[in-house]
Amino acid sequence: MTFGTAVVETSSLGDRSYLVHDGEVAVVIDPQRDIDRVLAVAGRLGLRITHVAETHLHNDYVSGGLALARITGAAYLVAAAEEVEFDRHPVADGDRIAISDRLGLTVVGTPGHTFHHLSYVVTQDGAVAGVCTGGSLLFGTTGRTDLLGAEHARTLAQHQHASARRLADLLPDGTPVWPTHGFGSFCSATPPDADTSTIGREKNVNPVLRLHADAYVDQLLAGLGAYPAYYAHMGVRNAQGADLIDLSPARRADPAELRQRIDAGEWVVDLRARKAYAYRHLTGTLSFGADGPLATWLGWTLPHGTPLTLLGDSPQQVADAQRELARIGIDRPAAAATGTPDDWAARGPADLAESRRVTFADLAAERPEVVLDVRADGEWHAGHLSGAMHIPLPQLTARLAEVPAGTVWVHCAAGYRAAAAASLLARSGRAAVAVDDDWANAAIAGLPIV
Repeated sequence: MTFGTAVVETSSLGDRSYLVHDGEVAVVIDPQRDIDRVLAVAGRLGLRITHVAETHLHNDYVSGGLALARITGAAYLVAAAEEVEFDRHPVADGDRIAISDRLGLTVVGTPGHTFHHLSYVVTQDGAVAGVCTGGSLLFGTTGRTDLLGAEHARTLAQHQHASARRLADLLPDGTPVWPTHGFGSFCSATPPDADTSTIGREKNVNPVLRLHADAYVDQLLAGLGAYPAYYAHMGVRNAQGADLIDLSPARRADPAELRQRIDAGEWVVDLRARKAYAYRHLTGTLSFGADGPLATWLGWTLPHGTPLTLLGDSPQQVADAQRELARIGIDRPAAAATGTPDDWAARGPADLAESRRVTFADLAAERPEVVLDVRADGEWHAGHLSGAMHIPLPQLTARLAEVPAGTVWVHCAAGYRAAAAASLLARSGRAAVAVDDDWANAAIAGLPIV
C-alpha cells in the first residue's frame, strides 16, 4: 500500500480539503461543496472513500461533507456536541477511527475557532503521520474566534490558546500540520506565514505557542477585522446539511429580460475583466470580474436573497462563476447570458455605457473633490489619502446617501473593489471614476497619505 495525502485547494476562498489514504481507501477532511473535484482525485488515485470528517461546522463555505458521504456510502464524522439536522457518526475527543488496518484517525478536541472544533491526528501503522487542524492551529497563526459572536471571542481565544498548546505537547515536532483555513480565508486571524509547516516549526514562529495566554488573547482580538456578511448563513446551512450541488447551466435570458431585471433593481453582474467592462457594458450592470476574488466580494456585497443574473463572455466563464458562488450558498443564478454587451442590449446603443479608468497619477494631476476609499477598515487605518472619505465596499449600497455630490473617484488597493464600487455608484445615477492602480503608487504619485 502507498500512503499519501492529496490536497484539493480552493484558492478563491483560502481553504484546503484533504484526502488521506493508504493507496486503497481514503478519508476526506473538510470537503468543499463541489464534491466532483474530490471524486475526481479519488478516481484518479483509485481510492474508495470510506469516511468523511468535519473539523467544525464551517463559516466560510457550504460543506460538501454530507452529500459526499451519502453518494459514496461513507461514514460522516461530525462532532457529537454539534446540533445538526442529519444523521452522522458522532465523534468526540479521544475517539479512534480505523480507516483501514494500517490507517487511522485519533480525534482531539480543539475548541477555539468554534466551541466544538475537532482536530484529527492521522496515524499510519500506529505512527503519527500528520494532523488535520481545520481552523485551529494554522501556519504561523490560528483561526479567528469571533465568528460565533463578539461576546464569545475572548472565551474562544482562551480555548484556542489551550488547544494549540495541547496539540504541540501531544505531537512530535516533525508532525506535518494540515489546516483547512489560512490561505486567504477570512477565518484566519492573520495571514499565514508559510505554505507548509510542522509542529516544531509552529513552536518557533506561531504566537499562540510563543506567547502566554493573556498576551496571545489580547493580540488576537486586537487584530481581528471585518469578515464577509455571508458567513452568517454558512454555519446554519451546514448544521441543516446541504444537498448535492446543482451546477447545470442557468436559464438563458434574452436582452428584453435583462433590461427588465435591471429596471426592477435586481443585480445583473458582468463577469468580464474590469478593463472590458469599462470599455463597454450594459447600463445598470455591476462589475465583479471572474478574474478576481468574485465569491468574496460579490457574496459580501450582494444583499442576501437578491436575485442574481450573470453575464459572461463565454459559457465557461459563467459556469466557473456559478461554481464559485455555489460554494458560499448562492446556489442558482436567476438567469445568465453570454456574448458581448452588444448582444445584451435590448435598445441598441441606448442601452450601452462606458466608464473611466484612471491611475493614482491621474488622481494627483486632477485633484478631484470627492475621493472614496472602499478598502477595509484595517487598510484605511494603516494609511489613507488625505481628504478621502471611507466606506468599505460591502457597506456602500446601504450608505450611498453619505457620498457627497459630484463625480466620485473611487479607489481600493488594486482596482477590483474600485471597479465594483464605481459600478454601484453608476447604477444609482452617480458619476464615478475607478482608480485601477496599486495602492503603492499613490505615494509614488505624490499624494499625501495620512
